Amino acid sequence: MEKFFKLKENKTTVSTEVMAGVTTFFAMSYILFVNPTILSAAGMPFQAVFLATIIASVIGTLIMGLFANVPYAQAPGMGLNAFFTFTVVFGLGYTWQQALAMVFICGLINIFITVTRIRKMIIHAIPESMQHAIGGGIGIFVAYVGIKNANLLNFSADTAAVTGSVVDGETIVSANFNGGIVPALANFNNAPVLLAVIGLVITTLLVVKNVRGAIIFGILGTTIIGILMGVVDLSAIDWHGNSLGSSISELGITFGAAFGSEGMGSLFSDSAKIPQVIMTILAFSLSDVFDTIGTFIGTGRRTGIFSKKDEEAVENSNGLNTKMDKALFADAVATSVGAIVGTSNTTTYVESAAGIGAGGRTGLTSVVVAALFAISSIFSPLISIVPAQATAPALILVGVMMMASFADIKWTDLEEAVPAFFASIFMGLSYSISNGIAVGFIFYALVKVVKGKANEVSPIIWVVNALFILNFVILALIS
Repeated sequence: MEKFFKLKENKTTVSTEVMAGVTTFFAMSYILFVNPTILSAAGMPFQAVFLATIIASVIGTLIMGLFANVPYAQAPGMGLNAFFTFTVVFGLGYTWQQALAMVFICGLINIFITVTRIRKMIIHAIPESMQHAIGGGIGIFVAYVGIKNANLLNFSADTAAVTGSVVDGETIVSANFNGGIVPALANFNNAPVLLAVIGLVITTLLVVKNVRGAIIFGILGTTIIGILMGVVDLSAIDWHGNSLGSSISELGITFGAAFGSEGMGSLFSDSAKIPQVIMTILAFSLSDVFDTIGTFIGTGRRTGIFSKKDEEAVENSNGLNTKMDKALFADAVATSVGAIVGTSNTTTYVESAAGIGAGGRTGLTSVVVAALFAISSIFSPLISIVPAQATAPALILVGVMMMASFADIKWTDLEEAVPAFFASIFMGLSYSISNGIAVGFIFYALVKVVKGKANEVSPIIWVVNALFILNFVILALIS
């Protein structure tokens, strides 16, 4: 194990890697239940998507760990699954089988741009100040996810501002509030919110005191307190409704559906819709690619997982020789695998930062995560009792750690500060890494043009900006 994962070289141990893997798993285990909920709204069988989520996560994370030897976990991406359901299926009227076919093609595109070094060229073209902004922005994003999951914020909305509601029967599946929604601090008058505060205090104290395994102990301790407070209801564990047998029986409906007559067989049958199909696949691909690039840059550089030397080797190497090469390839392959079994884009999870924050530095962390995902197919009812209030503090504190990247940005220099600000703020508040990168890139180019330094902007950034703007235009037209 030492020889394979190079533990000493990466200054880590088996116990640290295992603890990091457990931490990452619990930080992202919500996807086991959230992904089926979102995709089932599009007509996909819940239990089939549940098992497809596990299979895609296990395969993608194992490739990441065993092939790339980096501590990142993969699973169907939040945001991408919502785009799959609410935009592609509900908004554009495609079947979920056709949407899966688009995801599969997206995976093939990502594999192509990885093997041909296009993805690596994009990484190399990102200015250093923007790399720091992405790192800090992901810190904001991760912390915001934690704060939101803990229900520490209340959102009030002006009903007159509601537009674009998607209704299934009498249930509102999705609604847009535009500018009519206002966040506020939650009232501390209910047990779940109080549990989140208790968990945040416990985990913060453990982390500040440098207690070994602080994050996982915080998660476990908060869960136990949640049981005592009645927030976690042990009697609600359903060992039969979510059984592995029912999941396997339903998986036959989604497995390979992307290639059937209702999927790939009819996707390009209407010539008038082909441009729209191509642009939708592009939207999938852009979000997937830049979510992954942002996660790797934001979490890998400061921790040394991807060193400056490794980044330089990416630019000069051919094939899949560096950790970054292999990690990008693993991420690309996972999307197509996920589409085959029946789920939306599988991507590298920003919650991997929780395990990295706990000391994970090698692929052994990923192998542990993959093993826990596999085990969850049997023990999912038990895993589901870990409340969001227990994992949220881990994400908040990891976000705090990652925001240290902001220290390397020259905030007094507006030429550097403006793009960095927009990249980081939009990344967190729009709940999308790729959106943040898009806005940051666009303002970076605008600022350089205004300053008469357009020649400093890489041609790759200009091309990427054009694609981002085209993507925003298409989404505006089809919404």
